[in-house]
Amino acid sequence: MPNTSPSELLFYCRPGFETDLVNELVDKFEHSECAWHPVATPQSGYVRMVIDNDLVANDVHKEVQLSSLVFARQMLVAFEPIVLDRNDRITAIIDQIVAAGWSFEELWQESPDTNDGKGLAGLKKSLQRPLESTLKKRQALRRKAGKRRLHLFWSSGDTVQVAMSFPQNRSEWPNGIKHLRSPSRAPSRSTLKLEEAWHTFIPSDKWERRLNAGMQGADLGAAPGGWTYQLVQQGMYVYAIDNGPMSEELMRTGQIEHLREDGFTWSPPYPLDWLVCDIVDRPIRVSEMVERWLVNRWCRHAIFNLKLPMKKRWQEVKRCLEYLEQRLSDENIEHECLARHLYHDREEITVYIRLKE
Repeated sequence: MPNTSPSELLFYCRPGFETDLVNELVDKFEHSECAWHPVATPQSGYVRMVIDNDLVANDVHKEVQLSSLVFARQMLVAFEPIVLDRNDRITAIIDQIVAAGWSFEELWQESPDTNDGKGLAGLKKSLQRPLESTLKKRQALRRKAGKRRLHLFWSSGDTVQVAMSFPQNRSEWPNGIKHLRSPSRAPSRSTLKLEEAWHTFIPSDKWERRLNAGMQGADLGAAPGGWTYQLVQQGMYVYAIDNGPMSEELMRTGQIEHLREDGFTWSPPYPLDWLVCDIVDRPIRVSEMVERWLVNRWCRHAIFNLKLPMKKRWQEVKRCLEYLEQRLSDENIEHECLARHLYHDREEITVYIRLKE
């Protein structure tokens, strides 16, 4: 008989960062009553958090907000994996959902962000309509079900996890990935990092207030202008700080003042709206530089990348974030701080800090 109560949380991440996500989860659930152990295979692109005591997975899920996690792309309540009969992949899935008594408004089929995972696209497509049809007949897939979403996570062609996500504590993008098209006129593909950061950290109904023409910003380590391009697209006037050359086409917009100075020592002539920074340097040094800007209130919003070491990546992230939190608290500066390992990031994470008015 299928289990009637889910016993796991399932997290998606970038392949190769499974250990970093596990270390983060250990810290996040340090004071929880939940006893658990991780199941994580290197380069798999996901982590299973298996609950070992009698706590309900739905309740454990509520203890942590996905937005507070750095290395997780998605967080789901899940049953243990089902190994399927390749001659009938549907029956066992339906039986599990019916036994759980789940109802939901959407069905998403997903797989790891790996080459093997991408190779399952045909299988998922072939099963979508038969699954939806059967689930509607069983009254599990319905129009009004609290905006709950069913996820079928295929780790291989014959292994699937039945999982659920809930509004306000999940990613609204398939696989937790915001796919973007690189603008043809952007000086570099790094431009996608900043664009994805805005989509990740700034709610759509806040864009007009936080990103608009008439604002001014600084891009530290700007050359050749990938991040400056995004600021210009929002109509901002930009101080581009870098000893290297900027894109000539970008400079012709008339919205940029290029200063060949050191981004770590330059200070603005007056307070700005935005600071962005993608400088390659030690994470703590970048954090100290951003802290100086925020404590002096030289900007109201900051987005910056922290380049990670090869080992103990979560520990270094935690160190930098705790340093910034402590310094801003010491100065009684109310703020919001979010950090995420974005899809367009590689060996780095992106941090957003907003000073509250």
